[in-house]
Amino acid sequence: MKLTLIGAGPGDPDLITLKGIKALQKAKVVLYDSLAHPSLLDYCPEDCVKILVGKRFGKTSCAQDEINALIVDNALIYGEVVRLKGGDSFIFGRGYEEILYAAQHNIESEVIPGISSSYAAPALAGIPLTSRGLSESFWVITGTTKNHALSDDLLLAAQSTATVVVLMGLHKLQEIVDIYAALDKLDESISIIQNGTLENQKVVTGKISNIATLAQVSEIASPAIIVIGKVAALPDLSYKHIGQMIQQGRSVATEVN
Repeated sequence: MKLTLIGAGPGDPDLITLKGIKALQKAKVVLYDSLAHPSLLDYCPEDCVKILVGKRFGKTSCAQDEINALIVDNALIYGEVVRLKGGDSFIFGRGYEEILYAAQHNIESEVIPGISSSYAAPALAGIPLTSRGLSESFWVITGTTKNHALSDDLLLAAQSTATVVVLMGLHKLQEIVDIYAALDKLDESISIIQNGTLENQKVVTGKISNIATLAQVSEIASPAIIVIGKVAALPDLSYKHIGQMIQQGRSVATEVN
């Protein structure tokens, strides 16, 4: 018996890996998340059993225990089961938990990594998580822990000069703002990317001091990724503006700072 974990990528169906597509083409049964693009199921054979298990904040979905049970039950029936998860299954995807549960039932596993929304969504919004002179590192933090709380790591990250990416944290936006405000970082740049990599992507950029208002006015909703740090301001610099800066001998890093 076998479990195959496939990372579906950040949203755009073209961003799944070729190896992931090949696995779907041979699938007998697929347990898929809400954040996996539905068109990816078109790669499956016509007789493939497709089961939606949800896994999206604020929406009805199967509990993790139910998903674990479905993995084992379907592996026993079909001999193998494919688990299609949004982004990468090892980045806040509980993929390792599912592998451990499967192993307890003598089911071997294969992992097919996916492109994570943590860096892909910012990239397609024009935001590099690292850029010379602006950011030397980045943190990726969950906005929803097992206890439905914001990760305590955010306080540590906020004290650094690194770019901070918060996944599944839009419902904690005011709490995030409060943490940065307490550190006297009201002028820190911040962007919120809704439906990253998709045609209906929406991006709102501002400062810690005004992002809550901007997000409300723009009616930003989940799924969304939050990017905090100097690089978040880069999309606001037009190509024309950047060209003028270069002609005047100024660096982008100096302008953002």
